Amino acid sequence: MENQLLPEKAKDRLTRTCRTAVGDSLRSLTYINRFDYEQVYLRDDLERDADLNSFIGNEWHDFKMTQDAYRGSELGDYRYTIRVFENGYLVRITIEDSGVFITTDGITMQDFEALSQAVEGVLDEWAVAE
Repeated sequence: MENQLLPEKAKDRLTRTCRTAVGDSLRSLTYINRFDYEQVYLRDDLERDADLNSFIGNEWHDFKMTQDAYRGSELGDYRYTIRVFENGYLVRITIEDSGVFITTDGITMQDFEALSQAVEGVLDEWAVAE
């Protein structure tokens, strides 16, 4: 799929933001909104055969369910989701109408936190500009 949801400048910024936070551990980066998605980055050593449609549908649906389920809980506001797999991690960082899912190699909780804060900052800035 060759979508152009983001201009090149925005894709570059998002990629730089993620690479700054997690370095060479970044595997892939996909921008999502309610209607579409665009894979922004895929590390050269990875195959381009992932079923992104299934991932996107599941992650967006799960975000809405999680956001609703925990709204008002004493845990506080939802921030991000980390999924652990045999060969890496998937991090979903979303704001109301858009977000990203990022796959990484092994990184620390501090790295996940830095990644989340950095990406949320970019997404929030874009939301205000719209």
